Amino acid sequence: MYTDYLLSSTGPTTATGLSRLLEGSLSHDHITRWLSSTPLGAAEVWRQAKALIRQAEARRPAEDFAVLIVDDSVLEKAHTDANELICTHWDHSQQRYVKGLNFVTLLYQAGDLALPIAVELVRKTVSVFHPKTQKTSYQSPFTKNEYVQQMLRVAQQQVAYRYLLADSWYASAENMTLVRALGHHFIFALESSRTVALSEAARAQGQFQAVQTLVFPDTQPLRVFLRAVQEAVLVTRQVFTNQDGSQGILYLVSSDTDLDQARLTTIYQRRWKVEEYHKSLKQNASMGKAPTKTLATQTTHFLAAVLAYTKLEVLKLKCGIGHFRLKAQLYTVGLKAMYLQLRQLSA
Repeated sequence: MYTDYLLSSTGPTTATGLSRLLEGSLSHDHITRWLSSTPLGAAEVWRQAKALIRQAEARRPAEDFAVLIVDDSVLEKAHTDANELICTHWDHSQQRYVKGLNFVTLLYQAGDLALPIAVELVRKTVSVFHPKTQKTSYQSPFTKNEYVQQMLRVAQQQVAYRYLLADSWYASAENMTLVRALGHHFIFALESSRTVALSEAARAQGQFQAVQTLVFPDTQPLRVFLRAVQEAVLVTRQVFTNQDGSQGILYLVSSDTDLDQARLTTIYQRRWKVEEYHKSLKQNASMGKAPTKTLATQTTHFLAAVLAYTKLEVLKLKCGIGHFRLKAQLYTVGLKAMYLQLRQLSA
């Protein structure tokens, strides 16, 4: 009921608003108690996604394959009181620190389906005293990469996939080694300053050079070696044009050395699904619309929004239209009802 309310709403989502929508059949206090006492977590996110994924696996052609995509995002909450959940985080999309909720998602993507199978909310609970400034700050007991590694170990028992896709934030040697140990491949973005060796002998002799200095023959990937990853990897360079007309360069690294340039970049483009997920979660599932005050109610609301996103994926597959169009149709139905009610009151 609460997730349906999140999808139906176009404004703030409050316990009072839901009670009013239900014409008082559930009281404001009843809904608030539910938000305070319902322990939603990663297990519930997986439970909601599991049936859809199993259906997709049964229908998927043999030549198609699933990928997992990992990324984090910050839901800005500038006017909410700070706590271990709502606090200062680095937002790499804005390249600045913002106050809000930071969450890490492992997204399953195959065909038209893009579903979160694990979500972790970053909590800063460990105090750190800085002698130089005489101030205390807080940090999470786990890094985002450690969250991802735990997610991948759990996902190993849940879904079959071929590649893990991620931006350069997650392109650590530890993540690469874990993905290969689990029997999968990775394609990550790579910082231009990352160093590689052109052969195993060069690596043994400590002969490394920055990725940005590599010469790519015929725009094809190069087979190189990283410092702390045992196997050879492919590195490729993709040149693209920004909206302002300037050119940018994206370096990619993959453990699958059988890929060519076109195939490697095409697979990595599937990572864009996680950006669509973040946008829909915030704009269509009312993730940032609740004025919740406590850790318990904030956690329940945020994870309920993730479950609401999963409901949108079900409707997308059923109706054949995207999340934003579905939301627009719901809004139009509500607008028509308000318009007719206004005409009746005016008559």
